[in-house]
Amino acid sequence: MEYSTFGRHVAVDAWGVDFELLNSAEWLQAQMVEAAEACGATVMSVQSKQFEPQGATVLVLLSESHLSIHTYPERGFAALDCYTCGETVDPGLAIEYMLSVLKPDTVHAKKIVRGIGELQVETPVMQQAEWMK
Repeated sequence: MEYSTFGRHVAVDAWGVDFELLNSAEWLQAQMVEAAEACGATVMSVQSKQFEPQGATVLVLLSESHLSIHTYPERGFAALDCYTCGETVDPGLAIEYMLSVLKPDTVHAKKIVRGIGELQVETPVMQQAEWMK
């Protein structure tokens, strides 16, 4: 049996996010699991860390790879990324879900297509109207 090495990695910097949303590892963890399920991924485990005096990191280990967030509430900033192997799970859907709940003012995103030779870097198409609501 031959396996595909194709994968997509979406990395996002989100600015202008509410302090309280970025400062709750427990809330972020619940949202990240929802995001993973929304894109059709299989959650294997979840780890989170609440930092003092503020900030959080959440890592969702997926059968297909991972979804993660690291936050700087004092700056209204979140670094999100999702990598999935194969063609059936779309990491962009997980990122869009997270943007819809975080509601940032500004987003900078790149998608890296991996496992096909030279890395391809693209600007992902995201439905801004969906996450700006």
